[in-house]
Amino acid sequence: MTQHGRRPTGKEVGRRRVAAIDCGTNSIRMLVADLGADGHLTEVAKRFDIVRLGQRVDEHGSISRESFERARAVLAEYAGIITTASAERVRMCTTWISRRASNNDEFRTLVQETLGCAPEGITSDEEARLAFAGATSGLPQASYLVADIGGGSTQLALGTAGVVDRSVSVGLGCVRLTERHLRSDPPASGELAAVQDEITALADQALAELPDLSGTRLLGVSEAVGTVAALALPGRRLHHARMTYDQVDYVTERVLGMSFAQRQALPGIHTGMADVLPVSALGVRTVMQCSRAKELIISEHDILHGIAYSLS
Repeated sequence: MTQHGRRPTGKEVGRRRVAAIDCGTNSIRMLVADLGADGHLTEVAKRFDIVRLGQRVDEHGSISRESFERARAVLAEYAGIITTASAERVRMCTTWISRRASNNDEFRTLVQETLGCAPEGITSDEEARLAFAGATSGLPQASYLVADIGGGSTQLALGTAGVVDRSVSVGLGCVRLTERHLRSDPPASGELAAVQDEITALADQALAELPDLSGTRLLGVSEAVGTVAALALPGRRLHHARMTYDQVDYVTERVLGMSFAQRQALPGIHTGMADVLPVSALGVRTVMQCSRAKELIISEHDILHGIAYSLS
């Protein structure tokens, strides 16, 4: 976290421009926003880039040269946007990848040289807390279970809007499990059965660590959730929309039988999500099934917004 850019003028007193960057296993994302003295957040600029830093990290234990270069190119563009926007503070958080990659120190150096600030490797608890803060902002006071289904891991955070009571992290990562299990195109039935068994075991393991979820609303964030939602609710505004279990089940069964080329051609999804779409859909469906949720509320506000709020 560092100071960056000009100081606010008199007209801007009480408002702070910040830049939040979320560096995950599959993507790097940036939000430039204005934070008011009342806590209100106004988005100024957003970026979403699939960099796949976690490619083969589960297998080899380190970030590849190709992934380094993809990250360097994206972060150089982010640095230009941040400078042009005159953001006062910048915070970049790295999640599972920083906890797993053996050459994370080299990645930190790359970020420092390219972006001008050091990345902050955060714990799974902090990741869950930030995702919860971002996802529940603006929602009514209620009990929420926030499911952040990522590329390297999944965080479940339980609490009342704004305050996490309990969180748990498991290795349900869409990139990791795709690389581990899916080899055929389209995926073979045996491969799908194996990945489903692992996802179910991981979801059950996580939920067993949480108290009774009666009366709790399931809130889903991440590219995995957003991609499934785009297919289940085509043409609809997704933020705070609701997906039923039956809608998720229909999408899941549909994509499991598709080839990679067919998934790439689906409207409304990022082409970089096509290879991990089967596991993404299975992850969303299984979390709903294991938590006995009949519907899932989609939030397009997530850890990125939580990072931005932390700079107030």
